Amino acid sequence: MRPKSSSRDLPPRMLRRTKTLASGKVWESFYYNGRDESGKRKEIPLGNDINEAKRKWAEFESVPVADDVKIMRVIFNRYVKDIFPMKAARTQKDNGHEIKQLRAVFDSAPIDAITPQHIAQYRDKRTAKVRANRELALLSHVFNMAREWGYTAKENPCRGIRKNKEVPRDFYADAEVWDAVYACAKEELKDAMDIAYLTGQRPADVLKMRLADINASAISVKQNKTGKFLRILLNDEFGNRSALGQTIDAIRRRDKKVLSLSPIALPNGQPMNAYTLRTRFESSREQAAKTAKETNPELSERIKKFQFRDIRPKAASEIKDLGDASKLLGHTDKQITETVYRRVGESVKPTK
Repeated sequence: MRPKSSSRDLPPRMLRRTKTLASGKVWESFYYNGRDESGKRKEIPLGNDINEAKRKWAEFESVPVADDVKIMRVIFNRYVKDIFPMKAARTQKDNGHEIKQLRAVFDSAPIDAITPQHIAQYRDKRTAKVRANRELALLSHVFNMAREWGYTAKENPCRGIRKNKEVPRDFYADAEVWDAVYACAKEELKDAMDIAYLTGQRPADVLKMRLADINASAISVKQNKTGKFLRILLNDEFGNRSALGQTIDAIRRRDKKVLSLSPIALPNGQPMNAYTLRTRFESSREQAAKTAKETNPELSERIKKFQFRDIRPKAASEIKDLGDASKLLGHTDKQITETVYRRVGESVKPTK
């Protein structure tokens, strides 16, 4: 084969094409110098990522993928580029933190050199045990995608690796704790607490609710995490307004100088965001704990443990029927509702 006169850094029959765009930016992409069915020369696109292009080139040449293409850095990069955009915004954010931890250890490692023992060592050395479980779950998916993409034919080394034991959060915001914080809350925080409790939805799903999602009979919700659609009814089986329906009606009846598109809005009409919700809640909780400290220190300590995310489990715990609680929370498996969100023991009769 005649030696290359250009692109000598590339393997045989792999071509680089570049051109300068109107913006001044240089466009670059790679091609395989192949043949079509009739034997005529044909440039087959390999993409604009050199590592992915080399992997595809190896498939055309029927040769093993070069080791420098099979390092985890390349696979992590492709995972972030191709898989991250398909995930929910919050999941992308969490995965971003997780993959940063994984990169610090595995970035320069060849994928075929990673063994189950390496995975177990990573798990044991991580001080954040719960986060380690999430990181290993992500790493396992990265390996599965790498197998699909052709970077390795080896078994997923995360398979069968024991996870760290997790103890679900068991704090229950009883009436005393709830009332103490609620009494110190501003109107918009009270609205957020009421709607979060009555709908049983996650904080992010509560904050994104809009009045346009509410009609005379129901609130329409699409959960961020699962993509599941719910219609939460505003009337009971007798046609009477439920507590949720009454809350929504009360919000709509208020005489506001600035109208808002959201049922949970600040006095200036702006929808409440996550930061404002957190600061409002923390301020009210701190004030409530301080007020209770002198007369009831034990209550004060319980108030300090209360987090806004505990409202969803409170809702699940106070609905008698597990099936109803599971449906409201959007769970397909009642066991999740039972083990993670129900924080009050089952009511049972004594022996006598």
